[in-house]
Amino acid sequence: MPPKTKFDREAIVEAGFAIAKEEGFAGITARSVAKRLHSSVAPIYINFETIEDLIKAVIERVFALSDELLKKQEGSDLFENIGKASLVFAREYPVLFRELVMQKNPYVASYETFQDTMVEALAEDENLRGLTYDERKRLLLKMRIFQTGISVMTATGNLPSWLDNQAAEALLLEMGEDLLRIQQIKQKEKGE
Repeated sequence: MPPKTKFDREAIVEAGFAIAKEEGFAGITARSVAKRLHSSVAPIYINFETIEDLIKAVIERVFALSDELLKKQEGSDLFENIGKASLVFAREYPVLFRELVMQKNPYVASYETFQDTMVEALAEDENLRGLTYDERKRLLLKMRIFQTGISVMTATGNLPSWLDNQAAEALLLEMGEDLLRIQQIKQKEKGE
């Protein structure tokens, strides 16, 4: 009898990640992961106390992937890079995008925490320095609404046929520039 193959934690997380990419997080079960690994469920429970612990590890893997995608972007500012990374994620991982963005779930930390961090970071942008916290927060929301919308259209395959990947990125940037321009006009009017 050949020796049994041992599966480490990383191999189990990768198997769970592969399942989540195809079926979503609900597809991650001890049996589905074991089947993917061609093993029994024993290695899973040796490495993870519960399936929920495995799902959390897969979620961490997804967030690490998101960070990698963000770091690969070479835009001129944080807004641009986040928008581009969102489009790439939606295009390459549509099931995960839909799971994390298009439905309420316990896997994503409170948006308010992320929002507060972003609003503070935006204060450093030379184009936004004159804006109050609330004005930056509102601008961020407007940009997020558009970015989420075009990313949802990407993840669901509902982009118009003329809007290829490059055109979608260009449209995203154009909308960001338009929102910034409008905000700057409002600032000037408010100052006069």
